Amino acid sequence: MEKDIKQLIRPVIQGLTPYSSARDEYTGSDAVFLDANENPFNKPLNRYPDPYQHALKTKIALLKDVPVEQLFLGNGSDEAIDVLFRIFCEPGKDQVVSIDPTYGMYQVCAGINDVGYKKVLLKPDFSLDKNALKAACNAQTKLLFICTPNNPTSNSFSRKDILELVNGLEVMVIVDEAYIDFSSRESLKNEVTIHKNLVILQTFSKAWGMAGIRLGMGIVHPEVLHYMNKVKYPYNLNALTIKHALEAIENTVEMQEWVHTILAERDKLERKLKRFRFVEKVHPSDANFLLVRVRKPKKVYNYLIEKQIIVRDRSNISLIEGSLRITIGSPAENAALAEALMLYQRDFVDSCEL
Repeated sequence: MEKDIKQLIRPVIQGLTPYSSARDEYTGSDAVFLDANENPFNKPLNRYPDPYQHALKTKIALLKDVPVEQLFLGNGSDEAIDVLFRIFCEPGKDQVVSIDPTYGMYQVCAGINDVGYKKVLLKPDFSLDKNALKAACNAQTKLLFICTPNNPTSNSFSRKDILELVNGLEVMVIVDEAYIDFSSRESLKNEVTIHKNLVILQTFSKAWGMAGIRLGMGIVHPEVLHYMNKVKYPYNLNALTIKHALEAIENTVEMQEWVHTILAERDKLERKLKRFRFVEKVHPSDANFLLVRVRKPKKVYNYLIEKQIIVRDRSNISLIEGSLRITIGSPAENAALAEALMLYQRDFVDSCEL
């Protein structure tokens, strides 16, 4: 991008002096720490965690094949999203653009930060409407959000189309790759070195099975990382999150087995769903969920709740009216869903046809 990245950053953030502690100046472990008013007992949890997560970032950098200098770690990807809003968007003045339908937290964050939010509908085939996205951006637009594979449409977007937007717009393009580990498409993470205005978000919540520890990451240009570190809270990742993540990364084989099982279960569940007469369409999926259009979606949804099976009702969302979003569970959970839907068909579909 030709425009200097600094021209997109709020002046107050450019001049901000971030909070600092003695731990910013000393990174060793063998020392007498009398700087942070910590309790000397109950080791190791009595100590504040590493504010920049050096050990964890080193392992994640190797895992993701990206430089440590491009990694931001946060309390879920939601923290990275919020930090980006605070760096680039002037409250009450600026706006962001996002595809529609997509992950709802982008709009929530815009509301919290008093930033305008403009939606651009996907094409009927769920592809990007590049011209409409470009037209939606103006001088006040600072961020453009693209989730790929997209939630809830479950499809990936063209790499070429995304990079065309990155190159053609003077905004920060945030590509949320939360479901990338289930996708056949290659991540855009290595493009960050070339494009200062590209931010990649990934997470440990999905393929890694660690939604409970709340660990998200941003892969960003070092200049952007400088400002993200300025704005984030000093100890934004707790010691238990760091500990569990370090342990999990040692066992990538298990994660890969989980992904393989989920993809196999996805294909099996898709075939089963297509046999039900009340199912109108099962959209092709590049994620760990299926978007399914059904007749009488509210009735199906409520029936499943009665059976203590919880799916997501997306039947009132733009472009995907009448649809339910179904996460791929364990083989036993998927079998329970299929059995419940078979009973639904027997009780409410077959009986109506008699």
